[in-house]
Amino acid sequence: MLVSARDMLVKAKEGHYAVGQFNINNLEWTKSVLLTAEELKSPVILGVSEGAGKYMTGFTTVAAMVKAMDESLGITVPVALHLDHGTYEGCYKCIKAGFTSIMFDGSHYNIEENVAKTSELVNVSHQLGLSIEAEVGSIGGEEDGVVGMGECADPDECKRIADLGVDMLAAGIGNIHGKYPEGWPGLRFDVLDAIQQKTGAMPLVLHGGTGIPADMIKKAITLGVSKINVNTECQLSFADATRKYVEAGKDLEGKGFDPRKLLAPGAEAIKATVKEKMELFGSVGKA
Repeated sequence: MLVSARDMLVKAKEGHYAVGQFNINNLEWTKSVLLTAEELKSPVILGVSEGAGKYMTGFTTVAAMVKAMDESLGITVPVALHLDHGTYEGCYKCIKAGFTSIMFDGSHYNIEENVAKTSELVNVSHQLGLSIEAEVGSIGGEEDGVVGMGECADPDECKRIADLGVDMLAAGIGNIHGKYPEGWPGLRFDVLDAIQQKTGAMPLVLHGGTGIPADMIKKAITLGVSKINVNTECQLSFADATRKYVEAGKDLEGKGFDPRKLLAPGAEAIKATVKEKMELFGSVGKA
């Protein structure tokens, strides 16, 4: 049974660990993440960007697949199905499709419009029992065509959005989507600390979890980060394992071309990456 992310993140904040959001891109991704979460008895959030949702033929298809797979695999740990970096329109599509959690990314609006739209979506989400994430300060890198330079969020604006009743807050602290470039200065812990001071018990979200050094991840968790998003790292693991399978000529042996065999090494690589992250985040055994 899918649940909202609210309770799992409140527990994570109180327990000083973080729940991983692992973005899914197809059936193999979903299955790998769910099986690993069950094996490690870790709560988990399945993230779906609008681009990935479109690729999988729509949010209704995604929700139906995740719900059926969760039941068919006998998953017992808490699982939230979450819209990642949602537009205003995308949020309503996911609510209708049966997602249990949404993220409204209003960071590109001026603060007044961000407040107005976030407030509306908070009311709608909570009436339906969904959790909602908001963003202040654009996250660096590129996400579905939206490019940010990794600017840091204003702690006062963070408080203003947090006070609207969102369940979790993504705040830019120098983090970047995708691979981190040479010379990246690192996370701004002074900004994170200032945001934590203003937002109190609010679970904070760290986007762009791929490539951030482990010591920075652990320090961020001590400063209130309770949800960490991972996407690129799983994609890289999948691609690397698939490349090795093909380059070794395995696809030419017997029925090695069968997609169930061709995609198996990549699926196992995703499992290994998810396990590594769950152990780093401290969520193992917390379900």
